This record gives sequence, structure tokens and C-alpha cells, in this order.
Amino acid sequence: MNSNIKLRWGILGAARINQQLMPAIVNAKNSELVAIASRRPGAAAETLAQYAPQIENAKIYDQPEALLKDDNIQAVYIPLANNEHADWVLRAINHGKHVLCEKPMALKVADIDAIKAAALKKNVKVMEGFMYRFHPQHARVKEIIDSGLIGDIRSVRSCFSYMMQPARLYRIANSIENGGGAMWDIGCYAIHAARLPFYNTSPIAVTAMAKHIETGADISCNGIIDFGDGKYAHFDFGFEHARRAEYEVIGTKGGLKCHNVWAKQEETPIISWWTEAGEQLTETLSLANHFSLEVEHFSHCVLNNNKLALSLDDARHNCQIINAVLESVRTNQQVKISK
Repeated sequence: MNSNIKLRWGILGAARINQQLMPAIVNAKNSELVAIASRRPGAAAETLAQYAPQIENAKIYDQPEALLKDDNIQAVYIPLANNEHADWVLRAINHGKHVLCEKPMALKVADIDAIKAAALKKNVKVMEGFMYRFHPQHARVKEIIDSGLIGDIRSVRSCFSYMMQPARLYRIANSIENGGGAMWDIGCYAIHAARLPFYNTSPIAVTAMAKHIETGADISCNGIIDFGDGKYAHFDFGFEHARRAEYEVIGTKGGLKCHNVWAKQEETPIISWWTEAGEQLTETLSLANHFSLEVEHFSHCVLNNNKLALSLDDARHNCQIINAVLESVRTNQQVKISK
């Protein structure tokens, strides 16, 4: 593949996450931003001017569907409301576009199954936007686990939270069923991260409890994912706690901790580990922009027809666990997870 060839991107929506993704697309060596759409009059042009003022020739569309009809666009990034993701992913696929969709890919497992079938039919690549996984610190975590340094993994604890601010109240304006609340905002990260150390094991059950408000949105949740054989992942997340984004892994010989899962470009990533033999080490890793690495990875995979790091099967598994957690909260019972 010619290294000068760039993947031509369009953005479906003027959401605030564009503050991170738009510069990532613009600055990636293998990507080019050629269009942005928004249903809000003037929002697309305003977003482009705010986050990518150096781009002069990008097309502005007043309707997302019009952008999808643009044959010059090869891939789209979808940052729309959570309950719109699955529908617009399918629309983009049907127009022959590759798709990077903000998490969650969908609210229902059946929708992800439909997305996978459509993507296979149209021969396009689709990935759920868990940007944090592209930060090198998580590859280092996997390297430590695979080395056997901390032994057989027995438990994981993930914690994701921040205090709800007035500017983000829209996140709890809708019920969980309509994509609102803490689960679809940060809970999906907590569950995704909790699964990481157990990548060779499928969960068998979940137990959870949550706090809701009058809109039907959850604002905090705590639970356990049972991976069998005494292996458990504990997760908690919410909008009533100080900011945290971390996970801890405990094995039979020691443990490790990722101190800032969402380490921003200017934030130093830190991993600490210890062993029963008395070893202790805190590792300071290089700065990295996980949004840029995510975009570069996706573009590289499309241009070179390589396998994506995050598959639709991974998206399905995460959605399946999330829905099991929601059912456990509703029924106040343990919920089994089918294979």
C-alpha cells in the first residue's frame, strides 16, 4: 500500500467529542477529513472552525444522510446520541462506508448481530470506539500478565467515575432504555476494562445494583462479573463520585494497577506492580494520544485490509454483559450469561 494514500473521513454529528476526534483525524498521517454533517443549522461549520480551523475545503452537510451519499467519503465517524448509533452505523454500512462508532455501538445485542451481518455483506470494517485500548499502557499491562509475573489472574477491580456537571446533564435526561445514564456513558468502559485481563475467559453470570433518578437514568452502579472457577471482576461507576479511571488486577503471585485508564496526551501514564516475592515497581510510560492512535489504527486496517484490534465480537460481548447487568439491577437477582 502506498504510504501517501489517506483514508477519506466524514463525521456524522457535531458532538463535543469532536474536540478529541477531529484533530486526531486531521493530524493522522494516513487520514484526511473531507466532510462533516449535523442536523443543527450551523453546528457542523462551527465545529469544524473550532476544532480544525486549518481545514478549508471540507464539505459541510446539513443532514447526515447527505454525507453518506458522498462517494468521495470512504469512512465515517459516528458521535451521535447513544440510542442512534446502531441505526446510523447500519445506514453508513449500506452506503458502503467503513465505520468507527463511538461507544456504545448499540444498546441491544441483536443490533450488533445485524451490524456484523451487514458489514460482512458490504465488505466494510466497523469498530466500536473504545479509544483507551489504543494507549500503549494497556499493551504493557497485557505483557506483564502474559509474562506470568503476577501469576494466574483471580480478580479484577475497575472504577470509573466523575461528578456530574451542569454542562453534562443531557447524559441523564433519558432513561437507560433510551441510551441515557451512567451505564452507557462510563459504565461500558468499566465493564470493557474489567474484561481485559480475562481475555481468554468468557463470563458466566453477573450480579449488580444501581441508583436511578426520575428520568429512568442510572447515576451509579456496582457489580460483579463471574468468570467461573472463583475468578471475578468487580466494577463500580457513577456520577456521584470524585473522578477516577483505574483498574487493578490481582493474581496468585502478585498484582498490578493502571492508575489512569483515560490518560490524556499531556498526562503521564503510570502502572505499578508487585509480587509475593517482595518485588515492587512503578513504571512511568511515555505520553501518548489514544484518540490519534485509534484513528491511525483504524485507517491503517482499512487501507491495508488488516484485522481490527477491536472486533464486532468484542462489541457483542460487552453489550451482552451490559444488558445482563441491567437485568440483574431490574430483577435484583444474579443473571446467567449464555455462551
